[in-house]
Amino acid sequence: MPAIDQLLRAALTRKGSDLHLLIGLAPRARVSGSLITLGEFPVITTEEMESLLKEICPPHRWEHYLKHRDLDFAYEIPGLARFRVNYLYNAWGQAAVFRQIPSRILSFDDLKLPEALKKFCSLREGLVLVTGPTGSGKSTTLAAILDYINSNFSRHIITVEDPIEFVHTNKKSVIVHREVLEHTDTFADALKGAMRADPDIILVGEMRQLETIRLALGCASMGMLVFGTLHTNNAPKTIDRIIDAFPADEQNQIRVMLGSCLRGVVSQLLCKKITGGRVAVHEILLPHDALGGTIRSGNINAIRNIIEGSMAEGMISMDFSLKKLLAAGEISKQEAYMKATDKAAFERPAAG
Repeated sequence: MPAIDQLLRAALTRKGSDLHLLIGLAPRARVSGSLITLGEFPVITTEEMESLLKEICPPHRWEHYLKHRDLDFAYEIPGLARFRVNYLYNAWGQAAVFRQIPSRILSFDDLKLPEALKKFCSLREGLVLVTGPTGSGKSTTLAAILDYINSNFSRHIITVEDPIEFVHTNKKSVIVHREVLEHTDTFADALKGAMRADPDIILVGEMRQLETIRLALGCASMGMLVFGTLHTNNAPKTIDRIIDAFPADEQNQIRVMLGSCLRGVVSQLLCKKITGGRVAVHEILLPHDALGGTIRSGNINAIRNIIEGSMAEGMISMDFSLKKLLAAGEISKQEAYMKATDKAAFERPAAG
């Protein structure tokens, strides 16, 4: 058994979502959003770190890590759990973070996702973005959406990820998983290839590079349904982020393209529950007749009015979602205030 498995098992026993390894510190796990020390293990030395990381890393990926100082891949303890792994270097040397991927794909009901999200599953073209900070459950929500499509529709789905996280078995749909550095050199190369592979749906695991965003917009404009992720907290910021990624002389053209192909945004945050654990909170922007014109005109702030005026259709703002959890006694005033977009609409908790 690889030595790292003992640390991962210890983190899982505490219901940890992540394992953090740094030289000079004992291993730590993230439990309900907070880092705790795994006190049964000693401080990690430089030699121990290299041994832990190298033991489970394929040789060609290890060479990539030493050369580029960063590496993402997936690791699995058979029969127990799968992890998304990030190797990095910092001021103390080598380090790593292991994030648990649920062993089975959770459904809409398992995750208690809003029913409105099922409207995205029946779309045939356009761009849908699932957004939120790192660790907010974007991949888990996207996996549930793809599983619903897979169970109910006959589609050809191509996923491009770094690394592959959730592995779907074919049901009504045919799903092709492609991993950057294993099956393709870059996200952009994979998207160019996907255009020629007759897909109905493309999932882009990461939309950070300008060329990736440009190609994803192109695929959505060509009649494919594209799901992507961004690290933004609400719908207006998401649209601004995409437009601002482009040079100033291209932004008007991108507004037109985005206004034509954007079908929705799901922003997701995780809040600490009063009783322990965490609960997801969402902002949902669905297809709307006024959305395209609003984006093309650059009046992004008006998107808030579209959301707030369309709650009967299933749209909801992040702040309204927070107010519902607060009224239900699931989260504290402090948590609601810290996660709110319009903090003036929430009572500022007393200090201390």
